[in-house]
Amino acid sequence: MVKDQKGWRLLKDFKKGKFCFLISVDNWSIELQKCEFYSLYFLLLKINEQLLVIKDELMDEESITLELEQLPWYIKLEGKKNEWSLRFVFESQDQTRSFEMYWPIPIAQNLFFEIEKMWESME
Repeated sequence: MVKDQKGWRLLKDFKKGKFCFLISVDNWSIELQKCEFYSLYFLLLKINEQLLVIKDELMDEESITLELEQLPWYIKLEGKKNEWSLRFVFESQDQTRSFEMYWPIPIAQNLFFEIEKMWESME
């Protein structure tokens, strides 16, 4: 399964073995294991829930910052209630690799919804 849009790409290919998910934004990409992809998906849902709780109380031009940490991930949402970016830090618990990624506006919203659809299609 491939979702390819301007500025980003999302790929699921179980034939690749251990690192079967690829997320690519602008000039970088990262491959994730299924368990890493699931933990990312779960964290995206949690930060989206936090946003939905406060969204109706925010003015359109009001800036927001939400942070969430659940090892191995740290995630930070910044922007306004209808347009935001996401920054991630991944610290491997196996001490095999660590990385950071950034999804700018409007890629962050689009990629979030595509990851949600991709995970739900696998269940």
